[in-house]
Amino acid sequence: MTIVQETIPDALGRDVEAARDWFNQTEEIDFEVTGIVDPQAALNASGTRELRLVLCAGDRCECRSFGVSTKDGSYEVALLDENPVGEVQGSLPAELDPPPGAMRQWLDLLLERHAFVMLVFYRGYW
Repeated sequence: MTIVQETIPDALGRDVEAARDWFNQTEEIDFEVTGIVDPQAALNASGTRELRLVLCAGDRCECRSFGVSTKDGSYEVALLDENPVGEVQGSLPAELDPPPGAMRQWLDLLLERHAFVMLVFYRGYW
């Protein structure tokens, strides 16, 4: 079963920060890491770690895989997936609730601008 964890393990903290910083250099908006998929697999890896991160910014969330390794005290990061939508739909199970941490302030921001907000739930997807 796929495990999505909101809290990043301390042992992966610097690797996750390096991957996020590298990813943000190529994007128009700054993403924050709101979760990690199967953190135990990344902790058990030796050499290049594969990190599957849930990245969110504004109303956009993506699940991306990164290869992170250290060389001479610096980090080398590479994007491992070219089609994040297909990966997310194929491997992450549908949940009855939105993923923890994803789109944290989205509902609060909408409620400030509108009298009410309608949430649509369809077959396990928000």
